[in-house]
Amino acid sequence: MRPADLLRLLLLSAIWGASFLFMRVVAPVIGSMPTAFFRAGIGALGLLAILLIMRVQWDFRGKLGHCLLLGVINAGLPSAMYSLAALVLPAGYSAILNATTPMMGVLIGALFFAEALTLGRAAGVAIGLFGVGVLTRTGPVQVDLELLLGAAACLVATACYGFAGFLARRWLGGGLDNRLTAFSSLCGASLFLLPLFIGSLAVQPPADWGGAVEWLSLAALGLGCTAFAYVLYFRLLSDIGPIKASTTTFLIPPFGVLWGALLLDEPLSWAYLYGGALIAIALWLVVRPSRTAVNVR
Repeated sequence: MRPADLLRLLLLSAIWGASFLFMRVVAPVIGSMPTAFFRAGIGALGLLAILLIMRVQWDFRGKLGHCLLLGVINAGLPSAMYSLAALVLPAGYSAILNATTPMMGVLIGALFFAEALTLGRAAGVAIGLFGVGVLTRTGPVQVDLELLLGAAACLVATACYGFAGFLARRWLGGGLDNRLTAFSSLCGASLFLLPLFIGSLAVQPPADWGGAVEWLSLAALGLGCTAFAYVLYFRLLSDIGPIKASTTTFLIPPFGVLWGALLLDEPLSWAYLYGGALIAIALWLVVRPSRTAVNVR
């Protein structure tokens, strides 16, 4: 992996690490579907402004339909699932479950896209998940139906990410501008979420639309954690492939710890060092070039 790709990987992890905190602030106040819809909509508008300012050529190379559908799989449905989970799960738990994305990518690649499941990748996924568990020791929780439903929603989202990475590589090859890909994907996500948003307002409108904190969090969620992040993500997909790009999820919890320590004065412990070391080993195992073709399928 080139240094530039590694830098993008770290930057994307830092940005997405903050997204769970923003969702945890917004979703309990205005609801899950409004949070998901405004996140995608604000992200799409932000990218539209960037495209117009930079005078990007609007050439989708005949792949606009694929981009819109990919947006549903990679942004719309996962955003709805994580917003639902944010109603009942602490941000740390969503980050832990989000870290199953590489595992989903490896399994989906092996089952549906003829990707070799090497021993190194399998070991890296296992070690990474263990490291995330050590790192994000958020304490015991009561196992009830709400927690199980929240966890299930997160796992649906990670499965979507697993499929989307491979579908993006299959559908969007051929030099399509990453900014156009990100914009059209967020348009697809917004169109998918619009009826869910309207339906949620009809069934149970928010009692409170929040204040400055909630809307600033939504702006950060839409512009930073979605618009800018998706440009980085699609660039990574084209440069390093879906499985390596999905290792961002191993790095999200450490950044969540960092933001908590810097911004919320949350205490640090030695568990963070142990978990971070395990995650670093896992990341190396997954992204290193394969010297052999050992297949464990």
